[in-house]
Amino acid sequence: MGAPPLLTLEERRAALAKAAHARRERAAFKEEVKAGSKNWRVAFDDPRDSIQKMRIRELLESIPGFGEIRARAILERAQISLTRRIQGVGRNQKESLFLLMAGK
Repeated sequence: MGAPPLLTLEERRAALAKAAHARRERAAFKEEVKAGSKNWRVAFDDPRDSIQKMRIRELLESIPGFGEIRARAILERAQISLTRRIQGVGRNQKESLFLLMAGK
């Protein structure tokens, strides 16, 4: 990896605004899951880049009754890395996760 790209002040501001927007989208999504108004599984079909780049662990921890330990245990059983993002989950891992979550 090299040094980060040199950006103009305008480019930096645009990048910071984009990052802040993505964080707000992820926070709102997780809040909806936590409130029960959105099923956590829809994250896999969500077209937004910000949701696709969310870590699976964060998504699971937003489910009511789930915390760090329970999310970690499910991910380990599904053989999914704790740092894996939604977009990086393979078909078999996804199926395994859905089956494990159905049985909780």
